Amino acid sequence: MRFDDRFLDEIKSRLRLSDVIGRTVKLRRQGREYAGLSPFTKEKTPSFYVNDEKGFYHCFSSGKHGDLITFLQETERLSFPEAVERLAGEAGVPMPVQDARQVEEDKKKNSLQDWLETTAAWFEGELRRPAGQAAREYLKKRGLPEDDWKRFRIGYAPGGRTALKDYLVQKGAKPADLVQTGVLIGPEDGGAPYDRFRDRIIFPITDMRGRVISFGGRALDPEAKAKYLNGPETDLFSKSQVLYGMYEARKVLGTGDADAPLVVVEGYMDVIACQRAGLAAVAGMGTALTEEQMALMWRFHQEPTLCFDGDGAGRRAAARVIDRALPHLKPGRSFKFAIVTGGKDPDDVLRDQGPAALKAQLAQTIPFVDALFTRERETEPLDTPERRAALKSRLRGVAAAIQDKDLAQAYREELLTRFDALFARAPAGPAGFDRPFQQRGRPFGGGRRGDFIDRGPPTAEGMAAARRLAVGLEPIAAAVAKGALDDPARLDERLETLEAHGLGHPALNDLASEIIRLRLEADVLDSEALTRHLAARGFGVLLGEIDRAARISGAPFLNPDIPPATARSLWSHAFEVLIRMAALESALSSAKAELTESSDTTAFMRLKGERDALKRAIRTGTVWTAPGSIG
Repeated sequence: MRFDDRFLDEIKSRLRLSDVIGRTVKLRRQGREYAGLSPFTKEKTPSFYVNDEKGFYHCFSSGKHGDLITFLQETERLSFPEAVERLAGEAGVPMPVQDARQVEEDKKKNSLQDWLETTAAWFEGELRRPAGQAAREYLKKRGLPEDDWKRFRIGYAPGGRTALKDYLVQKGAKPADLVQTGVLIGPEDGGAPYDRFRDRIIFPITDMRGRVISFGGRALDPEAKAKYLNGPETDLFSKSQVLYGMYEARKVLGTGDADAPLVVVEGYMDVIACQRAGLAAVAGMGTALTEEQMALMWRFHQEPTLCFDGDGAGRRAAARVIDRALPHLKPGRSFKFAIVTGGKDPDDVLRDQGPAALKAQLAQTIPFVDALFTRERETEPLDTPERRAALKSRLRGVAAAIQDKDLAQAYREELLTRFDALFARAPAGPAGFDRPFQQRGRPFGGGRRGDFIDRGPPTAEGMAAARRLAVGLEPIAAAVAKGALDDPARLDERLETLEAHGLGHPALNDLASEIIRLRLEADVLDSEALTRHLAARGFGVLLGEIDRAARISGAPFLNPDIPPATARSLWSHAFEVLIRMAALESALSSAKAELTESSDTTAFMRLKGERDALKRAIRTGTVWTAPGSIG
């Protein structure tokens, strides 16, 4: 009996995995997961993990992985229909009624699926036969070792017009049935069917249970009309509801790492590259992601990472996803964006730099709201009041497209805050931060200081905060302060510099002094204790301003996904940038005061050139790409 995926999903939505497994396995909560002793092997240390959010268990001692249904199959030796029937009864979901016609249709589909499985095996064999030599050379050139050919069931379709057809017919297949599977093309004029895939690297496309339901083919002939070719829509395969690599990605996501990303890339080889590097990855079927594909990803990950090329086509693809996803966003259901740098795709990075580099690049993500704001801001120049008003109108419109009312309101407030920050004019301060900065196309400066000051009756804390904010707080300075507050140990080697120069911005001088005093008094100082102490000492408003400004800074060291050592290195670099900028501004002020008509301006111009170069590096974001240099 074949069960509809919606029927199976309904059962799983009504039963919590940890409850079902918890009847036979003693589980204890560990963060987002549950852990217990393996039900499949004898062990003393728990290596069996259950994740309710993703709906999977994974056993490290035995390597077994699965969901509600496979757990009953494994532990109680039930067949698939028996396990489904048991769980449907527990969930209160009536079993589907099958009439004779439906039974016959299921039998027919099973037969077609069997032929697809036979086809996949034949393609795999052809890759290793003499006809597949060019295909083997291509795969080796792409850095894909032979061991992975089998793992991903990669094959080769030879160039003959009826090679596959002849083989399957000899095995007993009917050409008309093979047309229904999509592996043969039936001419409209009634002519004899022929092979769809010819002289192509073959990538089997599977359903959520790992069964082959179609194929994708990459042409070896550079003159081929279509570089990539997918099978057509069939009773087994719907392009809008399937993601290449999802079956393998589910296994990666179920290995116990609750923070493991789910990456959406653009091609078969990119999916394979990510999965070889230990990253769960999927790809669409050559078209923009559909609502069904998004819903499928959200079943297994709250915030998948969308990875697109940095070229125009990649930006357009990202824009289409933004528009399609907006109405369906909910609390705990969104996307992040990542762009692999240097004009490369994930497969290139893995081949040239290795798995660690690929993971590091894909960990450099930006939130959905950042990508949305940047897209709307870059739609047209903002050099007139009319165009700025149009941007504000667009921001209201995209926020209104979100169906969840609470999230729509939160987006509206966030987007309009960024809009105000984009055009705010902070007064020039002695540190020289006298105009908005930009980093990677995102607003990097300005802020509505008044919005962050207590509007109630004047208090000592409120007046002190107002005085501190009077000189303006720039995002890069806020980011450095935020990084220090989040990880006070970063300051241990910088206390002397901190005491001499503060945090590089006048608005933070009092804060820096208090941090130094507390750090020298305390043997151990964690982030929570530091923040609590500073708030009690009257810095609460300033801490709120720091948090808000840091969020739009784009500083990479604030990204929780990057390794701690990398974050500390980038933070140190940003701290040095601030100190250097303050020193340059001070030196310029002194040099300017000493200039006369007869003075040699060489030293002054050198200082000004260095200051301006550093400003440009901050404004353009290149300050983060070469952290070994700040001059």
